Formats: sequence, structure tokens, C-alpha cells
Amino acid sequence: MSDHRIAPVAAHEPPYYAVVFTSVRTEGDNGYGETSDRMEELVKEVPGYLGMDHARTPGGLSITVGYFRDLAAIEEWRGNLDHRAAQKHGRAHWYESYTLHVAKVERSHTFERAQD
Repeated sequence: MSDHRIAPVAAHEPPYYAVVFTSVRTEGDNGYGETSDRMEELVKEVPGYLGMDHARTPGGLSITVGYFRDLAAIEEWRGNLDHRAAQKHGRAHWYESYTLHVAKVERSHTFERAQD
């Protein structure tokens, strides 16, 4: 059994922002996995990026939440040329539909069960 543990992004001191991207994908990978991995590495370079949570339902609904210290960090990520190219390709090839929400986090806390 692996020591790798899945855990949500820890709470940060508010205020900060959550960018919620909810999507339904088209059939097949069509290069999505490779691009997604690349975007995940690129966003880590944005000053003010705090982390990301991701979940997918068996029915194909995917939710990704990126956390950012401020709106300037979100704008930097939004303006990244590689990210913009991936967005354009996504609309043409990878997504049946998606919704994007940007929310200000005003309260945040973490719970973690003690390990034996």
C-alpha cells in the first residue's frame, strides 16, 4: 500500500479567491491529459497561486477549484498565453460544456484526523 495520501488544499488566511471550473468533457482524451498536466505545472509558477482541488464523478462531471491569494494572481493566470491557447483548444475539442465561477473566500478552516 502506498504512503501517498489524497488531501484537500489546506485552508489559507482569508481573504483569498477560489476559481471554480465545472465541466463535462467530450469523448476520448484527444491530448487533454498531457495539456492538463502542463497547465497544472504552469499555474504553480504564478505568484499568489495557493493550490488546486479536483474531482470527477463517474458520470463525467469534473470540478476543479484553484485557489489564489488575490485577483492579480487570477488575472496573471488568465492572461498566460499557453493557458489561453489551451482554453481555445478546449472549447473546440475537449468540452461539451463548462461553467467558471470566481468567489472571494471570507472564511476558511481545515480539519484533519490524527494519524495513529
